Amino acid sequence: MWNLPTGDQLSARDAEQNLLHERAAAATREVFGNRVFVRAVVEISNYCRENCHYCGMRRDNRALERYRARFEEIAELLIHHRPESVTDINLQAGEDPIAVREIAIPLIRTLRRETRLGLSVCLGTLDHQLYSELLAAGASVYILKFETADAAAYNRCEAPGNLEERLRHIRHLAATGWNVSSGFICGLPGQTDEQLLENLHLAARLPLQGVSASPFIAGEQTPLADAVCDAADKTLNCMALLRLTKPSWVIPAVSALNLAQPGDGYARGLRAGANLVTMNLTPRPLRQNYVLYKRGRFIMDEGRVLDSLAQTGLEPSTQSLAGYYQAPTACASLALTA
Repeated sequence: MWNLPTGDQLSARDAEQNLLHERAAAATREVFGNRVFVRAVVEISNYCRENCHYCGMRRDNRALERYRARFEEIAELLIHHRPESVTDINLQAGEDPIAVREIAIPLIRTLRRETRLGLSVCLGTLDHQLYSELLAAGASVYILKFETADAAAYNRCEAPGNLEERLRHIRHLAATGWNVSSGFICGLPGQTDEQLLENLHLAARLPLQGVSASPFIAGEQTPLADAVCDAADKTLNCMALLRLTKPSWVIPAVSALNLAQPGDGYARGLRAGANLVTMNLTPRPLRQNYVLYKRGRFIMDEGRVLDSLAQTGLEPSTQSLAGYYQAPTACASLALTA
């Protein structure tokens, strides 16, 4: 039986780290074979009413040119011009209820009617009515990260509301029919190994279908702009430990790995237990102003995604995330046919 992660595992390096990652990769292949889910993200708005210290889209960033995407442009893109390998779409935004009502919900209804895509959303903390409307429109996966399990650190970062409120929303989403994915940041300034371990332990206690571990990247025009970023190895170890904690979780290789460890960070994530890749389909004129960290983003397009899979001996899954969540036992067929 797998026990909860320890500090020694979190700090593993060299041969011990390789062994940890190999165990995580083996656990992933046992459940999913060598197939990896391929999702596309469209960032529909960079307006945000929150003021998180780690995010470049925080409301106090007056230097940022704000936008909301046009429904018609995104619908045309996703219905007629999406890459063939994409099985799922994730609509993402700052915390912007206007974009939810005017763009996300109509777009989800259209995509549900015109395509067989799995539909995910990452739209922040909303009221329960909007959650219900998004679900009724046809989305089935809600991504709501808890960011840190330390309530005091959560407050210092001015993350949305407070930690307990955030967790209540995660539990409410899971209880009302959503497949919920959450996650946390590795390497926040002042973060201790004990706090990072509590992130892993909290994830194990929540009603989640997926979890991400993202390296801290100092964001432009934020209070943490000058902070040191050195979280690549601990992020990768967290990914491996998450996989070993619950082998059936969907765990993404986040694009920030390319910034945390240029050259091979993304591939290392796939070797450490990740089984979801995401390409960015946000129209180029909008993409430059979706500044989670800084404008110098590493954009994962279809070519980079498929190259990363080939480099690690993996293949795109033909099953959508939504399909997997509807019938988790279908993973057995993924493994058998891989």
